[in-house]
Amino acid sequence: MNSMLSVIVVNWNTRELLRACLASIEKFPPQREYEVIVVDNASSDGSSEMTKASFPGVILIDSGSNLGYAAGNNRGFEVAKGDLLLTLNPDTEFDDGSLETACQELINRPQFGVLGLKLISPDKSIQKSVRGFPTILGVIGATTGLDRLFPRSAFSTYTQPGFDYDAEGPADQPMGTFLLFRRSALETVGDPKRPFDEAFPIFFNEVDLLARLKDAGHPCWYTPLAHVVHHHGASTRQVRKSMIWESHRSLVRYFKKHLRGVARLALPLIAVLASAAAFIRARGWHAGFVAHRHDM
Repeated sequence: MNSMLSVIVVNWNTRELLRACLASIEKFPPQREYEVIVVDNASSDGSSEMTKASFPGVILIDSGSNLGYAAGNNRGFEVAKGDLLLTLNPDTEFDDGSLETACQELINRPQFGVLGLKLISPDKSIQKSVRGFPTILGVIGATTGLDRLFPRSAFSTYTQPGFDYDAEGPADQPMGTFLLFRRSALETVGDPKRPFDEAFPIFFNEVDLLARLKDAGHPCWYTPLAHVVHHHGASTRQVRKSMIWESHRSLVRYFKKHLRGVARLALPLIAVLASAAAFIRARGWHAGFVAHRHDM
């Protein structure tokens, strides 16, 4: 019997991209029972009304406020029925049968708990979408350019500039744009109805979950046999300054949660460097994301 698929899309003010995403699922559906769940985070652009009118078969959850990405996904997971659960950004489109291919690829590899695929831009170029788990040296390499100068060193373990996007194999953390989870794997790291740690409201929530899955013996598999078109960063571009600060703060939260032993002595320095980098990139200070706020 085919495993059921639940597709969970968290949306915030990307109505037309969401429309294209949902239409592409209808045009290229998986060859199995499936459901689509849209969690709308208090959009002001008519996203909910469009979904109700144009896609009556979609399960729509109006959050009533901007919960953020992690909490929004958790709302979707709470009602999802599938054995396979896909978190999918609304700024994506399928143009072939890759959704079913991805499902089958994960089913065929029971030792893996999650799957990522190739992300391509509208011009068909391949997006660099796979990273390693953050390490202190890896983040230093990413911020200083040492990862490109020494692509085979510890400075490149985070950005992985040499990753081969045409070769299948294990991958620490593909971008959260498309992540296909096995429910049985999620059950080993907590409540499968609330798998995301909401202490990471926008960024690094999927990195944290992938790290916990790998530690539990359910690593991620990357396949180039399936792909999705990605209109990169459509939601976060709307609030760039706050997202820069939120990204850097979430990196610090990730290190606080996952660093062990003597490495934790570096936490104060990490926090200072992250704040300095955010201040420079954003050209000033910002509070970052605040949950339950309409203007994010």
